[in-house]
Amino acid sequence: MKHTLLCVFISVLSMNTIMAQMPHDQIYMNKNIACGALMYGNSSWTNYWENTLKRDNPNIGKLSTESLSAMIAYGITKKINALVMVPYVKTQASQGNLMGQQGFQDVSLWLKAQVFNYKQLHGHATLGVSTPMNNYVTEFMPMSIGIGAKTFSARAILNYNLPSNLFISATGSYILRSRVDVDRDSFLNGERLNNTSSVPVPNAFDAMFRLGYLKKENQLEVFAEHFSCAGGDYIRRNSMPFLTNDMTMTAIGAYAKYQPKSLGISAKVSYVLDGQNAGQSTNVTVGLLYLFKVK
Repeated sequence: MKHTLLCVFISVLSMNTIMAQMPHDQIYMNKNIACGALMYGNSSWTNYWENTLKRDNPNIGKLSTESLSAMIAYGITKKINALVMVPYVKTQASQGNLMGQQGFQDVSLWLKAQVFNYKQLHGHATLGVSTPMNNYVTEFMPMSIGIGAKTFSARAILNYNLPSNLFISATGSYILRSRVDVDRDSFLNGERLNNTSSVPVPNAFDAMFRLGYLKKENQLEVFAEHFSCAGGDYIRRNSMPFLTNDMTMTAIGAYAKYQPKSLGISAKVSYVLDGQNAGQSTNVTVGLLYLFKVK
């Protein structure tokens, strides 16, 4: 995909009605239209939930995760789009001796399709896969840049258009995750000792509710999102997290985008209200968008 995109002929397209998209929204590229995005993200937390106990950790202090992601959305048809994303991730702790990690994480591919229209109600479906781009360390959590599992996800999206360019949207997805090989001969899964290096990573699901405004070059929305693993164990007292943990998070946030012509900008902020085996993080993402036509 990378080499193909470098070789195609592109031309600038100045159309206000075409906007960038994400795997969870109702926006599509027209046929042979693409939108490239370069996004910078910063996520940080000082407090986290050890199982359900909220605490800090002087050996970590403030954990910061930075990412730089390249993403492209392409219109196969007006109702079927493909999206590809490649992130580079870096972690760092403000205290203690834990060494931060950095590197390319997982390449992800999604196919999104519009499946039905009924008056102001629209239904969409997204299928996605991801795989690690290199053999990064997975068990050195929370400093790891990823979990190292191959994934397959299926998402359903319902969108209802309200008067005055307002909309409400509800999405839900289920994520299948593969086992991960780690650099150890055994590990604890709950209270059970497993004498193998192959670790089962819990599957997961998430749900999101969005209320927003969408008109030509302007998009503004607020959202609430919940993520949870389908099973797993807990962080043991004063221990490090592990791939088998049942991570749960509930967050709220806002998203804005302005794209008058080919060039656009976007910003997203979210905050984790509650969780389990996860950090209470503040997340900020800003992006630069560019529309072009592929011949």
